[in-house]
Amino acid sequence: MCCFTGVVQWVGATKIFARPSAKGRQFLVYSMAVEAKDELAMVLPLPVPKDTAEDAVKFINLEEYPEFFADMWKGFPRPGSGPPTGGAGGFGRAAPPKPLAVEKVGSFEASFVPTVADFARLDKRFRLPEGVWEKLPGYKNHGFAVFKLQPGRQNVHPMAFEFPRANARQIFFPTVHIHDGEVHDTAEFDHELYFQLADADYSPKRGWMESIVPAGMFLQIKKAQGMLDPELHCYRRGIQGEQKNADTLV
Repeated sequence: MCCFTGVVQWVGATKIFARPSAKGRQFLVYSMAVEAKDELAMVLPLPVPKDTAEDAVKFINLEEYPEFFADMWKGFPRPGSGPPTGGAGGFGRAAPPKPLAVEKVGSFEASFVPTVADFARLDKRFRLPEGVWEKLPGYKNHGFAVFKLQPGRQNVHPMAFEFPRANARQIFFPTVHIHDGEVHDTAEFDHELYFQLADADYSPKRGWMESIVPAGMFLQIKKAQGMLDPELHCYRRGIQGEQKNADTLV
């Protein structure tokens, strides 16, 4: 799912789309429903190459395509069924660091944090508690996409961006959970994962369903701003219930 820098009362209906892009990069679209009493941020760890530049992540505004995942669902029809809805579900420096760039992306403010140490360059409200990343040593070389959220209960319009991958042979889904400042071995999942892959010989692993027609027949390609290939089919997998608390790779 994602990591929150504060307490959330409820989060669910998480949907993620991924597709490889040019030069070893990857598109990622993320949507969810969430309720929080206070302003906070959602943090998505990203497996980026070492020494990735601060401007390496390209944020994409999908404010005009809030139905991205509702359309995606249409490629995987089930009689009498509609799209799933949600269930229940600080590293200081001696001198003040230069603040990270903040972009306005639809209804969000977004930043790319190149390394764990660079979280000190964000407002304290949008950092995870000290020591969290030490409990997740596998993320010490990651970068992070940070989206600032307003308080209240909301269905978040899709957040989208393109990022460089450390391993261009893997499609990455950020599904690790941190909702209370603690790292747990397992977590409650309420996810729908989707991807496209330009390998005609690809045979999906068990649990992945292929769309019945290419993406151009059920998605609004122009509104997706280059993140979809209209000629390719999509693949879908649902993950629900108590699961190992980890990211998902294809």
